[in-house]
Amino acid sequence: MKRRELVKSLAALPLAGGLIGSGLSAFAAEKPSAPARDFFKELGVTPVINAAATMTFLSGSLMLPEVLEAINSTSHHFANMYELQDKVGAKIAEMLHTEGAMVTSGAACAMLLGTAACITGTDAEKIKMIPNLPGERKEVIIQKSHRYLFDQAITTTGAKLIEVEGAEEMDKAFNANTVMALFYNAGDIGKNPISHETFVALAKKHKVPSFIDAAADVPPVENLFRFQKMGFDLVTFSGGKMMRGPQSAGILFGRKDLIEAAKLNHSPNEAPIGRPMKVNKEEMFGMYAALKSYLERDHKKEWQGWLDRAAHMSAIFETVPSVKAKTVIAPGPANAFPGIAVTWDQNKIKLSGDDVKAALKAGTPSIVVNGNKAMLDVGVVLLRPEEVDLVANRIKQVLLKAV
Repeated sequence: MKRRELVKSLAALPLAGGLIGSGLSAFAAEKPSAPARDFFKELGVTPVINAAATMTFLSGSLMLPEVLEAINSTSHHFANMYELQDKVGAKIAEMLHTEGAMVTSGAACAMLLGTAACITGTDAEKIKMIPNLPGERKEVIIQKSHRYLFDQAITTTGAKLIEVEGAEEMDKAFNANTVMALFYNAGDIGKNPISHETFVALAKKHKVPSFIDAAADVPPVENLFRFQKMGFDLVTFSGGKMMRGPQSAGILFGRKDLIEAAKLNHSPNEAPIGRPMKVNKEEMFGMYAALKSYLERDHKKEWQGWLDRAAHMSAIFETVPSVKAKTVIAPGPANAFPGIAVTWDQNKIKLSGDDVKAALKAGTPSIVVNGNKAMLDVGVVLLRPEEVDLVANRIKQVLLKAV
C-alpha cells in the first residue's frame, strides 16, 4: 500500500510497540520515507498488504533494506557478467559449504538450467541444439506423487519425465537415456514413497545426478545445508521468498561441474536455452546480500517474534463474540512458519470465511488473507510492524459488522 495512506490509516489505530516491532527484526529495521513519486497511483495499481504467504502472484516478499542497498549501490556501474556470476557464485558456495553455486532467475529457472546441465555437460554443440537434440529423448526420473506444475521447467529442455512408485520401480527405471532424478521436496507422500536418502542412493548407484527442488523450504535455515549433506548433486531455493531477496532471483548450488555446465546454458552466453532467463547484475548483488543477511539472522528471535505477533493479533480477534483464534505452524516443508487460524460461529456472525476475504481484498488498503468458507488463515510473517494492528483491527471490524 502507499506509505502515506498507511500512516494516515494508522492514526486511528493503537500500535503494539515493542511486541509487534520484534515480530520480524528485518522489517523493523526499515525506516521508509515517503517516495517522491507514487508509481502505484501513477499506474493505477492497487497496493496490497500480504497477510497470506510468499506467493509469486503477490510479488513474493519484500526485499530487505540491505538488498535494496546492494541493488541501488551497484546500479551506477557496468560489470562483466561472466566475472560477476563467477564471483557471486563462489561467495554463495562458500557460505553454503558447497562446491559451486550460481544466481538464477528464480527456482524454476534453476530447474531448467540444472536439467540442461545434466543433458549437455560442457558440450558446445549440445548446448547449441538443446532442446532439439537428435536421437531418443533424454529422461528424468520423478516419483509419480511428486508431479507438479513446475516440472514443466524440466520438459522445456526436451527431456521427458518418467514416473515411478517405490524404490524397486525407480531402480528399474534407469537406462542409457536417464540424465537426472528429480525430487520435489514439498511433494505428496504418495503410494510407496521413496525417502530422500534412498532416492539419492539409487541415483548414485546408477551414476545419475539427483536434483532437489526446495524452492519455498526455508525456514528452517538448516534446510540450506541439509539436502547437500544427504548427497543431492543439485539443490535450488527461491531467493524472493523468506530469504527476501529479489523476487525474480533464486540460487542453484551443488556439484561444481554441473554448475559450470548450467552457466554455459545461461545468459550472458548469447544463444543457449537459458538466455531468455537472464539475471541482471543488481539481482546478483541483491541475492548475495539477501543470503548473507539470512544466514546471519537470529532465527530463534525471529521465530519468537512471529509467535508474539500471532498471540497479539489473536487477542484482538477474540474480542469479537464467538471468535476463536489459534496459532498454527504450517507442517511444511514449504512455508513452514506460524500463522493464525480464525473461526467463529456463523450463526452469530453472518459471514463465511470467503465473505471476509472478499471484504478485506476490496477494502482500502487491500488486504489479502488465505482461508475458505469455514475459516480464515491469517499470515503474520510478511507484515511490516505498522501493518500488524491495522490488519487485526480490519478483520475485527469486518466481523463485528455482521454480528
